[in-house]
Amino acid sequence: MPKASTTAKGVANRRAEYADITRQAAVDAARELFAKKGYFATTVNEVAAAARVSPATVYSVNGGKHGLLKSLIDEWSDGSVVSEGRTHIEGLDDPVEIIRYLTSMTRRMRESYGDIMKLVLATAPHDTAAADGLAVATKRYRGFDAFVAKRLADLGALREGLSAKDATDLIWFYLGYAGFFTLVDDNKWSYAKAEEWLSGTVEQSVLGPSVYRR
Repeated sequence: MPKASTTAKGVANRRAEYADITRQAAVDAARELFAKKGYFATTVNEVAAAARVSPATVYSVNGGKHGLLKSLIDEWSDGSVVSEGRTHIEGLDDPVEIIRYLTSMTRRMRESYGDIMKLVLATAPHDTAAADGLAVATKRYRGFDAFVAKRLADLGALREGLSAKDATDLIWFYLGYAGFFTLVDDNKWSYAKAEEWLSGTVEQSVLGPSVYRR
């Protein structure tokens, strides 16, 4: 009897593993097709063909196109880079180093997930599910900026008269969706140049003169 139970558990584990692999294959295929054709022009059948699964599987495992888009949003707004970044910043006591790390982290996210961000920003005005997903992602994103601003406030690093809320707004202004995209895509700056400028500008905007040392 225990042997049969163990076998059943092994089968269940393999099924779960296969489901995870299948789900990720569809997410990866959707990401490529959405970037190439756009969200609305891409069909579930095309995603299924690219992922080498059935359309029914894409619906049951991924929740169709809306589910795929949600998974992509979660990848960049709630991934391991976010939790790792929070842990790292909690261990830093140098305000300048905190801002430079935040800017570097933002750059990495733009380089890794910029295609998803642009897709969601373009789709949200025309699709309720995309708009809802963008709202969730933005709340997470701004929440992280608020965490950084509070960390700077706790260190006594904010310039005189600047609240943590106002610091959050300023950080969002420079490191929100538009910052890197404008400098890199529109101005044709390198990511390195954009990162250096944005980091310096945020430091100058939020840190007190005794802390800012650029």
